[in-house]
Amino acid sequence: MNYDQTLDYLYTRLPMFSRIGAAAIKKDITNTVLLCEQLGNPQNSFKSIHIAGTNGKGSTSHMLASIFQAAGYKTGLYTSPHLKDFRERIKVNGQMIPKEEVVDFVKDIIPTIDKIEPSFFEITVGMAFQYFKNEKVDIAIIETGLGGRLDSTNIIHPELSIITNIGWDHMNLLGNSLAEIAFEKAGIIKKNTPVVIGQWLPETKPIFNKKAAEESAPIQFASDHYYCTGWTYSHHHLNVTIANKITDDREEYELDLTGIYQISNLITVLESVEQLKKLNWPLTKEIVKKDYQCQTNNWLGRKMGTDT
Repeated sequence: MNYDQTLDYLYTRLPMFSRIGAAAIKKDITNTVLLCEQLGNPQNSFKSIHIAGTNGKGSTSHMLASIFQAAGYKTGLYTSPHLKDFRERIKVNGQMIPKEEVVDFVKDIIPTIDKIEPSFFEITVGMAFQYFKNEKVDIAIIETGLGGRLDSTNIIHPELSIITNIGWDHMNLLGNSLAEIAFEKAGIIKKNTPVVIGQWLPETKPIFNKKAAEESAPIQFASDHYYCTGWTYSHHHLNVTIANKITDDREEYELDLTGIYQISNLITVLESVEQLKKLNWPLTKEIVKKDYQCQTNNWLGRKMGTDT
């Protein structure tokens, strides 16, 4: 198969949420475990950061990938869904996975597809992990597709877990209350692994604290440490001043992602950077300020409610 035929095979052969709805979603991660075992567990070959949440996952993922790349690290990025090109989902240093890599991966994995009947999303996760292993990335930013606890990406053991926020998100799959949805997202919190929470609500904070305590995972709420003191628009950029609640230091940031909601994502990223520095990732203030704009990762944005 050539590239177009390979994509057609993926879209038509595999269960896909946008085509058949909730029937495409598996209620466990067994298929992903089996698929990655067949691939030699590539997810164990690189360090990672795991990001879940109702909104802001894509922006936060691209921001962090841009920062790591600016710091000189070979950086993988897995996001979903794509806007125009399937290959947007899988990038290394801002460059999409080559078409021939997609073709070769699918060709090699067809016997496994026939055996375990994975979904479209499960195959793209395996493809991303294999590509990041082959490319020998220093770090990979991994965005969940839907939920967290049972998401196909939730077989990684990250350096840091991030939950951006909780909203009314796929209630037929994740639960009928914010607390139930938060429980599913909190499933990415791993034992002894720090977690950053971007935004919280009275219904969700106890869920995060409980899960973090069960996993002995140090937890930080970004809004406890940072807040916005002002913002302006200028030449299609958003200029934001962020203050540290503890030191009262203030820094200005220029974003080319101009939605006002990006301020919350910025605060989440700043707290995440602080936690990563504690893990000996040398992400300096100068790097963060200079390369926060995400341009190196060709962030196109996407519509709410689209499929994984």
